[in-house]
This record gives sequence, C-alpha cells and structure tokens, in this order.
Amino acid sequence: MSKIDKVVLAYSGGLDTSIILKWLEDTYGCEVVTFTADVGQGEEVEPARAKAEAMGVKEIYIEDLREEFARDFVFPMFRANAIYEGEYLLGTSIARPLISKRLVEIAQTTGADAISHGATGKGNDQVRFELGAYALMPDVKIIAPWREWDLSSRVKLMEYAKVHDIPVDFAQQGKKSPYSMDANLLHISYEGDILEDPWAEPEEEMWRWSLSPERAPDEPTTIEIDFEQGDPVAINGVSLSPATIMEDLNRVGGDNGIGRDDIVENRYVGMKSRGCYETPGGTILLKAHRAMESLTLDREAAHMKDEMMPRYAELVYNGYWWSPERTMLQAAIDESQKVVNGTVRLKLYKGNVTVVGRKSDTNSLFNEEIATFEEDAGAYDQKDAEGFIRLNSLRLRIGAKQGR
Repeated sequence: MSKIDKVVLAYSGGLDTSIILKWLEDTYGCEVVTFTADVGQGEEVEPARAKAEAMGVKEIYIEDLREEFARDFVFPMFRANAIYEGEYLLGTSIARPLISKRLVEIAQTTGADAISHGATGKGNDQVRFELGAYALMPDVKIIAPWREWDLSSRVKLMEYAKVHDIPVDFAQQGKKSPYSMDANLLHISYEGDILEDPWAEPEEEMWRWSLSPERAPDEPTTIEIDFEQGDPVAINGVSLSPATIMEDLNRVGGDNGIGRDDIVENRYVGMKSRGCYETPGGTILLKAHRAMESLTLDREAAHMKDEMMPRYAELVYNGYWWSPERTMLQAAIDESQKVVNGTVRLKLYKGNVTVVGRKSDTNSLFNEEIATFEEDAGAYDQKDAEGFIRLNSLRLRIGAKQGR
C-alpha cells in the first residue's frame, strides 16, 4: 500500500462516500479533502458540507459547475449528435470528465497525493473517472475502495456505518430509493432492484422528471429554439445561459412525457446492463439540432458527421473525453457547426417531439426556386438527370451483362 498523506474524495454526502471517507482515514491514515460537484442533480449539495464537517474534514470544496457542464461538455457533445448504441444520450458519461478535471485540479491546489471515488469495480464510471484523471495528471494515485475493501453489500455498509457512528439518517427514515440513481442537467438514470430483470417493466412511481405520455396534456406545446454555431442560445426568442436552457427544456419536456428510455447496453468492462433514463431536454435538443443541420449543412459534411458520430459516442461512453482522438473529432465537428445558425420550431405532445418548422436567414442551403414542383424558370434543367443516371448506372449495367 502506497504512503498517502492526503486524498481528494469525490463526495456526495450519501452512505457510500461517507463510509469511504472514514475508510480512507482508517486504512491509509491520511487526511481527506472532500469535493462535491453540483452538475444539476436537482438536490441540495450544501448538506454535504455539514456532513463532512461533522466527520472532521478540514478542507471542503462544494462547487456549482452547472454552467461549465452545459457549455463545455453537454453542448460540444450535442454538436456531434452523439448517441451510444442507437439510444443512450450519454447523460452519466459526459459528467465524469468534468468531475475528474476538478478532482485533479483540487489535488494540485491542496497538495494531495491521491484522488478517490465511489464507483464500483463493475461499472463504467471507474474507467471514466480514472482515464480522465490520468490524462490530466499522469502520475496521480487513485484509490477505488470498491476494488479494495470487503464491504460487498449494503448490509455490510450499514454495519460499518453503525460501528463507526457514521450518520445515515436517510436510510433510517426509509426514504432511500431502491434504485441506484445518477442525475445531472442532462438526465437521470435508474439501475438495480427490479430493473436487474430485463423483462420487468419499470414501476410508474420510479420516474421522477416526466409524466407518463398517457397523463401528459391533451394539447401540444409549441416551442422555438435558436441556434448559433450549433449551440442553442434562446428558447421562444429569450436568450438564456446554457444551464438555464437545459433546465427549461427538461421542465417542458417532462411536462409533455418526453425523454423516457429503457435500455440494455454494453458496458466497457464487458457485461450487459439494463438501465432506465429520463432525458427530456436532451431528447428535444437532439431533434432540434438535427433539424437545424438539415437546413444548413452541406450533404457530404452532414453524412461524414453521421459516420463519425458512433465513434465519438463510444469515446464519450468509454471515458476517453480527454483523448487526442476525441479532440480531433471535436475540431472537425466544430468546424462544421459554424453555419448551423437559425431557428427550429417544435411541437411536444404525449412523449413525441415533432419538427414543424426551421429557418436560417444567413446559412440555409434550401433553394425553393430549385426544389419547387412548380415552374422553376430554368433554375434546374431536368434533362441533366439522364446523363447523371446513366453514368452512375454504368457499373451496374456492366455487371448485369456478366450475370452478376
């Protein structure tokens, strides 16, 4: 075991990280610095300060990272239209590189020897936290208690908390959800309990951010989103900050039953896992962004972006946000977004997002004179299509004559 004098712990104030705090002190004989990030989880983070103070922590960092998270992580990812395995909008994945960044920065500021996290040895988050940390601080020491201790069940955790007088009042009050949940500005996820059976339907009471489509309003909600260089900047003509845009889209999307998903995905560590997600704002944003691109992007640029997207999404999912290949892809994506400017109008209705209008005063490539079914005054010579088709069919005709 390496000699550790000080460690920075990603600390939520919940059962697991409170136990980790005490375990680090006892196991390594080290001082613990706590870091609690507000990335829009919708819960108060300040109570973590009181819990850390009660456990004797002297250096406590609690930071509001919502704007940085939306601006520098969520929005760049949405410029890529990133979706993992055709369904997952990467809500948990994209928050981890920001938390890793701050863990490393705080370690450097406080002179800590190591960082620590509460991710288990079965999941993706351990990979994401640690790949990010190593990319930013190559010699950092990382302590992952779930890979070291023998507290392998919630019963053992509770026994440890009782022996060491660690406050876990939420558990005593019986208010803890049976699900393992993660929330931020982009989504909330649910795993565990009955969801470990992929045949079991989620309970309606599980969902926290959205109405069921059946209970959503009987009248559609119409909204307009303005884009500048691929990023949303206003809703219904009102300029808003990145975090506020996500909060507003989550609210209106949830009210209309939008954003629920039930997925079996392939974790990077090799196993399949089943999770449920609510991503109302992200679902709206993806639809709107693609509509804006459909009007403003060149055909081949758009198609190339679609070819790069699965690779980009896989890099984010697997924890390679700080890798040179993700940075390279981002540069190409961002170059394409310089012309993605304009407004998209959408209708939200009982779980559906429908594009009903798009316009760009400066960058639209839609030419009504050419596309019209009416008289085009010579803007397009239809006779040109014959030679175009014959040339493109040449290899097919040669092959057909050979019986292929």
